[in-house]
Amino acid sequence: MATQSTVSSSLPPDDDAVQRAKQEIQGLVQEVVELSKSEIEPSEFYAAVLDKSVAALAAIGGVVWTQEEGAPLQLEYQVNLRQTGLAESEAAQRQHGRLLQQVLEKGEPALIPPHSGAGGGDDAGADAAANPTDYLLVIAPIISDRGIDGLVEIFQRSGARPTTQRGYLRFLKQICELAGEYVKTRRLRHFTHKQSLWEQLEAFTGLVHTALDSRETAYTIANEGRRLIGCDRVTVALRKGTKYDVTAISGQDTFDKRSNVVRLLRNMVTAVAKTGDDLWFDGDTSDLAPQVEKVVNAYVDESHTKQLAVLPLREADNEEETPGERKQKKRENILGAIIIEQLVDQQQPEGMLQRIDVVRRHSSTSLTNAQEFEGLFLLPLWRTLGKTKVLVTARNLPKTILASIAIGGAIAALCLVPYDFTVISDGKLLPEVRQDVFASIEGKVEKISVDTGDVVRKGDLLVEQQSDDVELQEIQLRGELLKVQEDIRSTNYELRGAGAGARDPREIVERDRLLGKLRQLEETQSSLEQQRALLKTKLGNLKVYSPIDGKVVTWDVRELLKDRTVGAGQRLMKIADTTSPWELEIFVPEAKMGHVLEHQQELLQDDPNAQLEVEFVLATHTGEPIIGKIESIDESAEVHGEEGNTVRMRVSFPQDKLTALVEDPSKDLKVGADVKAKVLCGKASIGYVLFSDLFEFVQSRIFFPFF
Repeated sequence: MATQSTVSSSLPPDDDAVQRAKQEIQGLVQEVVELSKSEIEPSEFYAAVLDKSVAALAAIGGVVWTQEEGAPLQLEYQVNLRQTGLAESEAAQRQHGRLLQQVLEKGEPALIPPHSGAGGGDDAGADAAANPTDYLLVIAPIISDRGIDGLVEIFQRSGARPTTQRGYLRFLKQICELAGEYVKTRRLRHFTHKQSLWEQLEAFTGLVHTALDSRETAYTIANEGRRLIGCDRVTVALRKGTKYDVTAISGQDTFDKRSNVVRLLRNMVTAVAKTGDDLWFDGDTSDLAPQVEKVVNAYVDESHTKQLAVLPLREADNEEETPGERKQKKRENILGAIIIEQLVDQQQPEGMLQRIDVVRRHSSTSLTNAQEFEGLFLLPLWRTLGKTKVLVTARNLPKTILASIAIGGAIAALCLVPYDFTVISDGKLLPEVRQDVFASIEGKVEKISVDTGDVVRKGDLLVEQQSDDVELQEIQLRGELLKVQEDIRSTNYELRGAGAGARDPREIVERDRLLGKLRQLEETQSSLEQQRALLKTKLGNLKVYSPIDGKVVTWDVRELLKDRTVGAGQRLMKIADTTSPWELEIFVPEAKMGHVLEHQQELLQDDPNAQLEVEFVLATHTGEPIIGKIESIDESAEVHGEEGNTVRMRVSFPQDKLTALVEDPSKDLKVGADVKAKVLCGKASIGYVLFSDLFEFVQSRIFFPFF
């Protein structure tokens, strides 16, 4: 075997094989050259470089180590690292780590024989720089214009000739030089892209804050924002009262607001804005609220959008507010929304989310400024006065003075002339006699004896429930009672057998025991019978009866309760006696309660029994307004519909006034009929009456922050 090995090693190399190997290595190097000029991600580049290097050198494996500025080496990619045995010994890992650090500090390629230090010695300590593996380490640094960015380490079989090992090192050094060029090119490309992004950002911020017109600002946000974000389309919708209007679409000077796409987009923005949350859609709507999911699917089906985001635009948040306050106000102060769309499936550009955030923040600020400017009192007049000097010329000066006097007189009249001050609120007309029907115990609704609009009498059966738990308790209780009764009969039989005149002490003891057992069984029987009586009451409660005479006014009560399991205390339906007198419930916005309470105090000072007056009209029967009096005011405010916090008030009124409008209220009026009411709050200047909302806005939003 030794002779055979010597002979084979002395054979001259095959020239064709050597040439093929060189061509393969040159081909691998050329592939790395092409990779270094491409725009692939670093993880993909290093993986390809290491795989090709390991294949070219026919090595066991290798590792690519990368280093950020000021940070230790990080493993970027590895091939067969576990096979080296480094993972099995912490001491070996420390020696290997110090070896890599030593090569990193020198910045020169190195060949490290197996089980040796960096200098080739065999006496390295446990914590000294050393190669603890069975393989030859071929290490070369990745050097760019910034310095050393990492290392490439190859685990090669030992035993090769020195010239071959130096060939390994030259090859790896060449590969690392190409990797350094890749890092340098990528960094330069990143800086160029960053510079371009900054220029786009500067252009966007300059343009978006130029105009003080909401519509013009919206067009700037849509078109310039699309360029900065790098998406397919940006749309801006502005809030108009409680609705949202699609104002600008990128790349379109005009568009049909009645088209299906625009209409569905408007519906989607309105639904998302009501939630107050951001919407991010990438094809899956399972996590969305049902009302949002419906409008999103409708819009996507029509527009074929692949990805979209609907981001509400709000007035600038107060940084001093707590997170809880900001969460509470997430539905408030919404100016509009920005809609970002991708029409084709593609990977998001780098930093897209950060650019979206920048566009959103600047859009909110610019729209806030524009709308505050547009909301200035008599803005068209001030614009006109600022653009012309005709009014102060000698010929027109008398007219200007007369006009100024007229304007001054009008302002004086607004400040001095009294007028009725009222607080507008919504309300509902309800019968005085009405009552909710609740379930006494938990159970499944088996039978519903009434339907919406049915007339019922007090004590009529409304709903029958079925409870498996109660029935099971009844069966178990009946069985326990039968067993106790059987035990009582058996004990009595034993007592008769013992006899009343027994003289034997043992017989006396046995008789006493049986008497005690009998008394205990009788007490148990009494307890079970009491439990059975309570259980019968429970079973009776499974049938729900009408508490009053009246009419079922709950909408679609059968569909609401059919085969439903209801809990104890859950409301089943409402019964109202429409033949009883009617009363009014109004919901006054909490922000207006100051005027109501202030006028109430003024009335009570003059007359302790005075009541506030309310004037109202029915939505279904317009005509002469009805005057009523406030009987009670709730002590707390509650959220009511879209009006926010409101205070409920109960109003009584003459029933003959209602009969004058409605011939038969019990038939012609619906329970909960809408009413528009005005709470009379005394007199105030006509200017305050007309512009009270503006005065309160200025006081709360402009003056208050300075206090």
